[in-house]
Amino acid sequence: MYKRMVFIFLIFLSYLGYAQIYEIQYTSSSNGKTLTDQSPALVWVNEKENFILNNKIREQKNDYPFEITKIEKPSNTIISYGFLKPGEIISTSDTESVGKQNFESTNETKKILGYNCKKAVTKINSNTIEVWYTNDLKIKGGPSSLGQNLGLVLEIERNKNSATTASSIKKVKKTDIENIIKGSVNTTDLLGYRDLLWKSRFTTLKVFENETINFSDESKSDEKIKRFANGTIILKKIKFPKISEGENIFVELRQQSNGDAYDRTGTVFVIPQEKAQSFFDGLEKGVKTFPVYENGNGKQYYGVISTDNYNPAIEMMRFFTAFGIQKFNHIQFKGKDWQTISPYRQDITELKPALSEKELWVGTFIGNYDKGGHKVSLEITIHKSDQTVYKNNTVIPLFNTLNIMEMAGQDYATMFNNDKGLLVEFTLKKDLKNAQLRYTTTGHGGWENGDEFMPKANSVFLDGKLSFSFVPWRSDCGSYRLYNPASGNFPDGLSSSDLSRSNWCPGTVTNPDFISLGDLKAGKHTIQIKIPQGAPEGTSFSAWNVSGVLLGSE
Repeated sequence: MYKRMVFIFLIFLSYLGYAQIYEIQYTSSSNGKTLTDQSPALVWVNEKENFILNNKIREQKNDYPFEITKIEKPSNTIISYGFLKPGEIISTSDTESVGKQNFESTNETKKILGYNCKKAVTKINSNTIEVWYTNDLKIKGGPSSLGQNLGLVLEIERNKNSATTASSIKKVKKTDIENIIKGSVNTTDLLGYRDLLWKSRFTTLKVFENETINFSDESKSDEKIKRFANGTIILKKIKFPKISEGENIFVELRQQSNGDAYDRTGTVFVIPQEKAQSFFDGLEKGVKTFPVYENGNGKQYYGVISTDNYNPAIEMMRFFTAFGIQKFNHIQFKGKDWQTISPYRQDITELKPALSEKELWVGTFIGNYDKGGHKVSLEITIHKSDQTVYKNNTVIPLFNTLNIMEMAGQDYATMFNNDKGLLVEFTLKKDLKNAQLRYTTTGHGGWENGDEFMPKANSVFLDGKLSFSFVPWRSDCGSYRLYNPASGNFPDGLSSSDLSRSNWCPGTVTNPDFISLGDLKAGKHTIQIKIPQGAPEGTSFSAWNVSGVLLGSE
């Protein structure tokens, strides 16, 4: 009887040991300083499973999205739970990651919270990771999936400058996990899980998905997409949410040839609505309904500058298509594995005041005369960030000479062939602090002496005085040869896509320049752009596509 009682007692003790739960809290530090703005990591560990989270998640005060990791033993299966938003949980499992970890044992030891610890070292993505673990508690776990087979990890240090270190260990009777992971959970594969979790971290505004931009009488508007200028312009109305300070905005376009073999000028733009007439009115009623600009050369340029009653389109991103990407990938050269899509992505956070909480027409133009044309997808993403680079609260459209309506009669920007160039008058209702001109410029004229291939100074004058002058030029075009399967090849061994150009390359984005104008007083001002435009040769001529908006804080 006595032996039987001892046996039962030992089973009971074994059960208690199996069910014993440890709660470990960890603090993060950088270069020896504790990071007080980060919620301490929290780990619940027993012989059966580990849960990795943080205190804010336990208190259900964490911002979405967030993750909880569960590690099942002894299989070391990692179950990840992604909380995308209230009531929406996804999960995935990974049975291989822990087993693939390779650690180099060392003879170094130290004590953490009174426990004897050993050090093991591994390399992850060129980072040196040192893991300090203890076997004193006869249990395995830690603040991440790293070192799960070693023991109880009490510190992880990366590159000798950042660390996660245990600050307390205690026994608890139960966890709070059942109050956190509750309701339906949708299971997905590992890549699908990562993709959904990543996308939940920012807001995505879908504009176009695999839409055609071409030149054809058959291109017609429908209930979702408006098409103008024989299909070379596509438009969609987008409702922008409130975009707060500290949030960043990106525009991203993906493009492929659908028949056009040439490099073409492209732009992503938004149509401001603050004044009586907008660029959209001209699209619907014709280019000659726009205000006209004249510089004395006998030509008329419609819709290119702001007036008291009209704003030109605001250019978000200028891009240039590559020579026939994807459609002409059958052209073979030894050692050339062509890319299949041109990605264009640009930070447009400085345009936030023109977008936040507004419903606006967003458009894309690619100048071409091909019935197949191009295929494009466009989205705008909004990201929370701790970094605030652009602090302007004002965006004032000034000019946009890019001939977006070329196929509907809008002339090329040849107004720089005399001394007046482009002159815009504008009136500030209030003082503008830290004013900047967001200026995008590219030169065109695609023959030997055309301005596409001739460096030309761009000079910016504020109120008649020179503020800035520079030569916009790109000499890195050869870097994008693999995006240009249909690019012509010359006897000298160069491809057309290799050649340096006036601030653009086939298959790339042209970045805007930010020109400081200082503090501007309320009242009337002028901005003038002068460029020594080249003279025509026969039927060939040069032109400059320039756009500008005024930024600052009122």
